[in-house]
Amino acid sequence: MKRKLISAIGVAGMMISLAACGGDNGDGGDKAGADGYAGQTLTVWVMDGSSPDQWQKDVQAAFEKQTKAKVKFEVQQWNGIQQKLTTALSEENPPDVFEIGNTQTPAYAKTGGLADLADLKSEIGADWTESLNESSIYDGKQYAAPWYFANRVVLYNKKIWAEAGIKDTPKTRDEFYADLKQIGEKTDAEPLYLPGQNWYHFVGLTIGEGAELVKKDGDKYVSNLADPKVAAAMETYKKFQALSKAPKDKDEATPQQGEVFGKGNVGAFIGMGWEAGIAIKANPKIEKEIGYFTIPGATADKPEGVFLGGSNLAVAAGSEKQELAKEFLKIALSDKYEGELAKLNGVIPNKEALQTNLKGNVVAEAAAPAAAGGGTTPLIPEWAAVENAPNPIKTYMTAVLNGKSPAEAAAQVEDEFNKRLSQQQ
Repeated sequence: MKRKLISAIGVAGMMISLAACGGDNGDGGDKAGADGYAGQTLTVWVMDGSSPDQWQKDVQAAFEKQTKAKVKFEVQQWNGIQQKLTTALSEENPPDVFEIGNTQTPAYAKTGGLADLADLKSEIGADWTESLNESSIYDGKQYAAPWYFANRVVLYNKKIWAEAGIKDTPKTRDEFYADLKQIGEKTDAEPLYLPGQNWYHFVGLTIGEGAELVKKDGDKYVSNLADPKVAAAMETYKKFQALSKAPKDKDEATPQQGEVFGKGNVGAFIGMGWEAGIAIKANPKIEKEIGYFTIPGATADKPEGVFLGGSNLAVAAGSEKQELAKEFLKIALSDKYEGELAKLNGVIPNKEALQTNLKGNVVAEAAAPAAAGGGTTPLIPEWAAVENAPNPIKTYMTAVLNGKSPAEAAAQVEDEFNKRLSQQQ
């Protein structure tokens, strides 16, 4: 995820760190005595925008009351955090606990920087939403814990939909397409703004098809773009993109799709809920016209697949305070404080039962139904290089939209895709 996108919603699609720096704890140990962990201090790094001040205060009070130890939160900035965390984990006193982007977790797990949290999962994670917990697992082991997440929704102009005679939001992909066509036929508005390289939405479509973007070839990963399921996802994207005047060779930030929507002549676009703020900044009058709904899937009982951006919490393998760190995680991830974070930040919590905390937040209510069926880009360390510009998946998408078959487009980018997957991590 782009840092600009993440910071606006407080969601990490890249590395962040909630880290407890393990300084001298006085006795050099990590076992609770008669006075609990009195005398020890856990330093916790949180990324700017990740956790509200009130949440920090409440968790701190509960932690210090239960453990008799101190906790020190340190807010980190996005710029340079990946290198900062990598360096910290290699030092003698690494962070004890840290927040990490869900798609980046495998890379750190591979290096041996993360502690095994299987015991924590057994104790408090039985009902973590499977799709959200998937990124915390590497090589069959639980190396992190799911914390919070967000995904794309449909943002629509209620005035334009009413002018087209549409009385309700669509519940299936076919209904969505029919509504957009009706907007095109009965109004002067552009039905849908969908640039050709909104690749996170395309990833969501592949997830909905049950497709994988990579496959194993012996002991290495290679492109799987030639898979018919990937092609089916791209054909769906192409069908909807044909209703848009957006450029086929640009992504959602070039120009900002929120600014285009803000002009008031677009029926809908697919994006993060916070992008409404971009539209409102461009045109304050549009605020009252913006509505939100879950991206419809092939059938009414299952929303469209979505890319899940979010954060996990991990414990450093080199920490001398692993038991105390786990006590912190038990509190921070408890229903009480996980629910509080969801309510305050409008993010999807790690358990479906806690989604009741999103009531009244129209964006979060639209996003939440798709979370259970969501997913991510491939959870392998080798994936990071694929996303570097020029992203071969974007090249693939534009090629299909410009007339190549999905198979031809896949073949066009396969060598570059595989070259990136083979780079040393």
